[in-house]
Amino acid sequence: MGKATGFMDYARQDKTAEQPIDRIRHFNEFHTPLSREEQELQGARCMECGVPFCQSGKELMGMASGCPLHNLVPEWNDLIYNGNWEEAYYRLVKTNNFPEFTSRVCPALCEKACTCGLNQEAVASKGNEYAIIENAYEMGYAKANPPKVRTGKKIAVIGSGPAGLAAADLLNKRGHSVTVFEREDKAGGLLRYGIPNMKLEKQYIDRKLAVMEEEGVEFRLSCNVGKDVKPAALLKEYDRILLACGASNPRDIKVPGRDAEGIYFAVDFLKSTTKALWANDMKLKDGTYISAKGKNVIVIGGGDTGNDCVGTSIRHGAKSVLQLEMMPKAPDERTGNNPWPEWPKVCKTDYGQEEVIAVFGSDPRVYTTTVKEFVKDKKGKLCKAVLVKLESKKDEATGRMMMVEIPGTEYTVDVDLVLIAAGFLGSENYVTKAFGVEVNQRTNVKTEEGRYASSVPNVFTAGDMHRGQSLVVWAIREGREAAREIDESLMGYTNLSVQ
Repeated sequence: MGKATGFMDYARQDKTAEQPIDRIRHFNEFHTPLSREEQELQGARCMECGVPFCQSGKELMGMASGCPLHNLVPEWNDLIYNGNWEEAYYRLVKTNNFPEFTSRVCPALCEKACTCGLNQEAVASKGNEYAIIENAYEMGYAKANPPKVRTGKKIAVIGSGPAGLAAADLLNKRGHSVTVFEREDKAGGLLRYGIPNMKLEKQYIDRKLAVMEEEGVEFRLSCNVGKDVKPAALLKEYDRILLACGASNPRDIKVPGRDAEGIYFAVDFLKSTTKALWANDMKLKDGTYISAKGKNVIVIGGGDTGNDCVGTSIRHGAKSVLQLEMMPKAPDERTGNNPWPEWPKVCKTDYGQEEVIAVFGSDPRVYTTTVKEFVKDKKGKLCKAVLVKLESKKDEATGRMMMVEIPGTEYTVDVDLVLIAAGFLGSENYVTKAFGVEVNQRTNVKTEEGRYASSVPNVFTAGDMHRGQSLVVWAIREGREAAREIDESLMGYTNLSVQ
């Protein structure tokens, strides 16, 4: 695969990022891709390693190693090295319905498990994926290809995030008639309103949706199943139902003063910015969104969503940004108990943190710290927060290690806006109750291990609603596997290939 000595002959190159101080002036994607010739040399770096961990998608020590979609990474790296970009596209979409999304927002699990990365820099496979799919649209390979034969079977997919879209795409290609129901005004789920524009410009979602519509997928927007539409009506009209509504129940911070004005969940904050941008020609108009302009901002949560809130706040023109993380800072390099090809548990400074450093001169993250109390002024508006340091201690009752407060370490900071990015607890119960499906203790829809059929006949589930909050690639994988199970239940057999 690639060139036998390519990893020694060529240094890793990847898309270059616009300087932080410049990119905060806009909400567009800020990476410049390599030229076609440069990208082909990156394909040459894919070594004949013998065991391509990049495509394994196995869980090691509770975390994924390699691509959960089992993308044929060495094959398409080799194909672009040899200039066969069209065949590279067909190999890429054999396992991945949406490389235009994953090549932008995936944390590149393939690269973290790359054999080349054991002793030097990994192959730039995510950049190669991006180049393949964008070239395919440019050259016309990614055009619509409707099924020639229809089965007469009808399927309703509830939710248009990556899991629902992946299932809809495959089931439609199989020849079933698929309708996707989405409660928002536009399809895409968290791809649309949970991921900011500078990571995924929304016209790329619309580009793929247009292809799916041309191929026969129907989208019903602003349609909230469980409220606007009753499940009984859907079960009567459709042969199968797929619940792919996500894990959209945000985890709250329950401390005194939580009712203060100026505290929002991260997803509401990010959604308001995306909607305001699209309503006003990619410019923010005062009064149309939750604004961080001129405010002291605290972001609670250190994950990707927290970083997105940091990057969005700095673009708004925040006066200051503080990001709280309950856990200690991760090491800068792998430790001995976290060997390759495990996922590297190392400290990552993401784009939002880079931008705060460029503007204010220091990292916004404060570790082993949480909020103990929110303080309101006389009008009920948030004005201060009492923070407290944490330490890890074993809970005597459960034996689990817990982060607990350190007495006497409280301190107060000024704050006007708090964004809660503490993750999600599971699915929203108005949907699960409406369909009567059984849920587990984490409120995810319950199924047999490795299966997607719910406790209600003809009702299936996939994605975050099934597995809990996770990555886009896992959602796509679940959508693909659920599509295969649905197809088999309808036809008695299936020829859908999901790996």
